[in-house]
Amino acid sequence: MNTDQKLELIKKNTIEIIGEDELRQKIDSGKAIKAYWGRAPTGALHMGHAMSLSKIFDLQKAGVKPVILIADIHAALDDQKAPWEQIDKRAEFTKKCIELALPWSEKPNFITGSSYQLSKNYELDLLKISTMVTITRATRAASEVTRMKDPKVSELIYPIMQALDEQYLEVDMQWGGVDQRHIMALAREYLPKIGYKPRTELMLPLICSLKGPEVKMSSSIPDSIIKVYDSEKSVTDKIRNSYCPEGDIKDNPILQLCQRIIFPIRGKMKIERPAKFGGDIEFTNYAELEKVFQSKKLHPLDLKNALTKELIILFKPAREYFEKHIDTLKELGLQFMP
Repeated sequence: MNTDQKLELIKKNTIEIIGEDELRQKIDSGKAIKAYWGRAPTGALHMGHAMSLSKIFDLQKAGVKPVILIADIHAALDDQKAPWEQIDKRAEFTKKCIELALPWSEKPNFITGSSYQLSKNYELDLLKISTMVTITRATRAASEVTRMKDPKVSELIYPIMQALDEQYLEVDMQWGGVDQRHIMALAREYLPKIGYKPRTELMLPLICSLKGPEVKMSSSIPDSIIKVYDSEKSVTDKIRNSYCPEGDIKDNPILQLCQRIIFPIRGKMKIERPAKFGGDIEFTNYAELEKVFQSKKLHPLDLKNALTKELIILFKPAREYFEKHIDTLKELGLQFMP
């Protein structure tokens, strides 16, 4: 696989990349490339996180070594979305969800933030950057990621730590949702100011709520998301009642789930339907599926049924595990959808 082919895989399903020239040079050099994605263990792992995780399949095909950061300290810094006394248990829970959520052929490497973020050198670098970043800049960086309802000092520390993580994880690239853009830009600007190289920043589009573009995707709105441990009935009901106008490809969560979870992982998708409605059809790439749907030759219900089947199979290991460990969810204040 040549450089252009690797870059194409790395950029697939992304919305923006900062530092592409640096990444190209790294690929041309033949040196190993390492990338990370961070997840603060604040709550349930859901379809939005699964979309970011599924990017690993493209990265691995391109020869990139992925690292998953379980950002336990970040979870508390974000207005204590995870209480300090729970961060260890939430970190273990989140790691378990990720391990079970997707069919890994090669499991990514996991690192917990507290394993290095409390070191003397890390704390010193944190203080160095904090003397350079203004409150306005830190607020802008954190505003789309942390709660910021009654801003705490900890929420302004959050983006600085995320920037430093790139250095201390020794990665060449970070990937995440486009809501992370201001934090990634901060990292690009301030790491060189304390003697470290800037990293490539890869941004993915955010998924639309299952209820449509007018409804926020949130754990507080149960029908807006699918958790990786939701029951078969819950997955079926949520998909059946989701937003998916016939022929409409804009802000369509059903198509987004197909594009960014099913195809990167499965590489294909089969639609089963009666002969009188066209019979079964199998797609080997997302563009083909989108074209047929937009032409109204594929009914939303047939697409929903196919996606439901795929997600039930995909999330089966996580679902079966947490069906047997409901007490773990209750202990963390999380809910199992029967």
